[in-house]
Amino acid sequence: MPRSPLMPARALAVALTAAACLAPPPVIAQMAATSEKVPPLSKGEIQLSFAPIVKRAAPSVVNVYATHVEKRNARSNAMAEFMRRFFGEDAPGRGPGGTPGERAQRSLGSGVIVDASGLVITNNHVIDNMNEVKVSLADRREFEATIVLRDPRTDLAVLKIKSPADVAPMPIGDSDHLEVGDFVMAIGNPFGVGQTVTQGIISALARTQVGSSDYQFFIQTDAAINPGNSGGALVDLKGHLVGVNTAIYSQSGGSHGIGFAIPASMIRAVVDTAKGGGSTVRRPWLGARLQTVTPDIAESVGLDRPTGVLVASMQPKSPAEDSGLKRGDVVLAIDGQQVDDPEAFGYRFALKGTTGKTTLSIQRGAKKQTVEVKLGSAPETRPRDMLKVKSRSPFVGATLVNTSPAVAEEIQVDLPADGVAVAEVEEGSIAGRSGFKKGDVIVAINGSIVSSTKDLERMTRDSLGVWEVSINRGGEVMTTVFRG
Repeated sequence: MPRSPLMPARALAVALTAAACLAPPPVIAQMAATSEKVPPLSKGEIQLSFAPIVKRAAPSVVNVYATHVEKRNARSNAMAEFMRRFFGEDAPGRGPGGTPGERAQRSLGSGVIVDASGLVITNNHVIDNMNEVKVSLADRREFEATIVLRDPRTDLAVLKIKSPADVAPMPIGDSDHLEVGDFVMAIGNPFGVGQTVTQGIISALARTQVGSSDYQFFIQTDAAINPGNSGGALVDLKGHLVGVNTAIYSQSGGSHGIGFAIPASMIRAVVDTAKGGGSTVRRPWLGARLQTVTPDIAESVGLDRPTGVLVASMQPKSPAEDSGLKRGDVVLAIDGQQVDDPEAFGYRFALKGTTGKTTLSIQRGAKKQTVEVKLGSAPETRPRDMLKVKSRSPFVGATLVNTSPAVAEEIQVDLPADGVAVAEVEEGSIAGRSGFKKGDVIVAINGSIVSSTKDLERMTRDSLGVWEVSINRGGEVMTTVFRG
C-alpha cells in the first residue's frame, strides 16, 4: 500500500466548555507527583478520570486564527463585484465582511501559552504568510497577537498576545524522560468543533521519517490528532507541555491513530530565543557531512549493530575539522545522548546552542574515544546578495543567494564555496515548473560560469530564445535547455 501524505492540522477557534472539577484520584495523583510509573492495578483504577489534569492544562491552550489580507487591482475588483451580485456578500474574492477590493486567506489552528507575558507557541504552518493573527482563549476572551519569531526549520512560531491579563501559561516539561507507553493527552481544536481533549499513549519516540520539518525527531502518539490540532498541546500526567502536535499520518484526512508532535526540548530552545528578544533561532555549525551507518559499515568498524553516524566529509576550517574528527569516524553520542542516524544527530546537536563546547563519543577503527567540538554559528563568508529574477527567464519565482557555510546550513545541503544556490522556489512559478529545487546550485548559463548573484542578474537582463543551464544537484551536474 502506498504511503499516504502527512497532513498538517488547522481549524476555527471555538470556546471551551469548562470541565467539572474533580478531586485527583489517588493513583493519578501519585503518578503526577512522582516520577514513578505504575500500571492500573484494578478495574476501579482503570475507570479513574483525567479531569483534574485537563482542568489545569486546558486554560493554557488557545485557538489561533490568522489572516492574510491582500489588496486587489481594478480588474480583480470588477470580478469580485460580479461575484457579489450573483452569489451574495460572501462570494469568493471578497474580504472580511464582504469588503470589496481585498482578498483574504485564512489559516486556523491551535497554540499553547508558555509564558505569563503572553507568549504563545504554535506551528509555523498555521501562521505562514499571514499578516493578521488573533488568539482566542478557553474562557472566550479574544486578543490580537503579533508574530515574534518564525522558525520554518522546526515548523514552530512564537506569538505575543497584546495586552494579556490573567493568562495561564503551561509549564514546559522534559520530553527526554518520556517512554513508550506513557499516558498523554492532546488538546486543541479539531475540525473547528471547539476545544477538545483526546487521550492516548506515547506510541514511539525519535521518529525521523516524518518530513514536516528539517529536524526529524518526533514523538508519535495514538491520542487522536485531527485537522485543527496543529500547534496544540501534547500534555503529560503532570499537566506539562511535552510536545506541540504538528502532523498526522492519514489516508482520509482524519485521525488513524498515528500523530506526531515536536518534542518539548526543541520547543524550549525556540521559546528561550523569543524570551531573549531574538527573532531568529541560531544553531551550531559542525561543518561535516554525515551518513547513516549500514550493517556493512558497522561490521567494518567493529560495532555490534548499526548505530551512530558516519563522518563522510568535512569542510575546511570547520568545527568538525578543528576538533580532530576524521573521515570514517562514527559518532555514537552527543554529551552522552545516543544518536542512531543523521536526523537524530542533527536534532541533538541543534539543541546545544552557539556558545561553549560539546563532547562527541566516537568510534575510530576498533577504539572508542571522545572529541570536543567548539560551538558556534556557521559563518557568512561572503554576502548572500539575495536575488529574485524579474526579467523573463527560467528563474522567475526562485530566490537565489550566494553560497556560504551559513547558507549551506540553512538549506541543509552541501554547497560549493563559490556559486549561486536556489534558496526557495515559489509554488506554481516558472522556476518551479522548470524543475528547479531548493538546494540546486546554478553552475553556468549558456556556457558562462555563474559565481555570484550579480553574475546571474547580468546574464538574465536580456530575454533570450534559448537558455542552456547547468546545475549541481547533490554533487551531480546536469544541463537542461529551456526555450522561450
